[in-house]
Amino acid sequence: MELTDKLEILADAAKYDASCASSGAPKRSSEGKDGIGVTSGMGICHSYTPDGRCVSLLKILLTNFCVYDCQYCVNRRSANVARARFSVDEVVKLTVDFYLRNYIDGLFLSSGIIRSADYTMEQLAAIARALREQHQFRGYIHRKTIPDADPALIAAAGKYADRLSVNIELPTEASIGRLAPEKSVHTIKLAMGAIRRKLDEKAAEPRAPKFAPAGQSTQMIVGADASCGSTILGTAQTLYGSDKLKRVFYSAFSPIPDSPGTVPLAPPPMQREHRLYQADFLMRGYGFQAGELLPAGGKLALDIDPKLAWALANRQHFPLDLNLAEETMIARVPGIGLRNARRLVALRRLRRIRYVDLTRLKCSMKKIAPFIVTADDRPAADTTTSAIPRRSMAEHSPQQRELWAQLQAA
Repeated sequence: MELTDKLEILADAAKYDASCASSGAPKRSSEGKDGIGVTSGMGICHSYTPDGRCVSLLKILLTNFCVYDCQYCVNRRSANVARARFSVDEVVKLTVDFYLRNYIDGLFLSSGIIRSADYTMEQLAAIARALREQHQFRGYIHRKTIPDADPALIAAAGKYADRLSVNIELPTEASIGRLAPEKSVHTIKLAMGAIRRKLDEKAAEPRAPKFAPAGQSTQMIVGADASCGSTILGTAQTLYGSDKLKRVFYSAFSPIPDSPGTVPLAPPPMQREHRLYQADFLMRGYGFQAGELLPAGGKLALDIDPKLAWALANRQHFPLDLNLAEETMIARVPGIGLRNARRLVALRRLRRIRYVDLTRLKCSMKKIAPFIVTADDRPAADTTTSAIPRRSMAEHSPQQRELWAQLQAA
């Protein structure tokens, strides 16, 4: 098989893994076959660093052959899909060539399980080692870690990689047992724990050998099982606390060719994935707990963002006097972010906050107005005790909201 054919198959197979925060750029047409800036886009995705920089990554699988038969996976053993496999040298060559041509800033490398977990991990390690030691590659490397591999291989994985990820895939042990019976929650947790211990050792002893400086992440598939939003967010919160993950990524389930009857035949609304990312950000950045955003068994609202949903469900806190409230509570007001909360606290050391100050900070006044009190303005009595804010701030048409209501009631 030609290298370009392999790249087309294995880049397409990698698109289901969301844990590199990729976002595709639109293709632009050009007259003729070739043109300035025209690329095929195979395998190249965009990822964003904590400081907001966009970097391009070669995102591929080593192979989409797999000995596992996970029902939600397009690369499962029983799937009727085209198969391909790169050699170690081919992945190294692609990465170096793309990097030298300034197509990419790094590599996102995952794989199906071939022969055994240990053999696959050794192949992935050989690629990273060759890039770092033979080619002096200084770009970003994100490597998948296979939970069933020998702990020594997992411990060694972070020597050459910037970030490691162990995909938990589903939020409950019951779902993993039903849809991926060859996988074990216990081994997944052990692998995550092993990576965390190595990260803790490095943090405690700065002179220790370099180990995955960008930390570890994981992915959960949304909509492949019946797990509700509170279950998914609860699992994410546990992972952030127990294993100190940098990110939990959410990937809306995509029906695959010849899908088995154990998984849905239709995808969930993409807005559900979006709301989970918003709720996850509130947990990581604003100090919200999963139980605050959603009670046990609860579902995320699809027509409004989770912060507004929380404010409407906790009206006893509002309207909030911005001249008296704590900074953490100001940041929980819909339409006010962390940066503006700090600015408002700094401003009130000089004088009392007025309504116009919020407009100067370019806050979302449509969201803020029903929830705040300033020195010169107070909302009408019923705006925080009725459905008015929800109706006025819902992001989409009444028809879409009605559809979402039906989906959430199902």
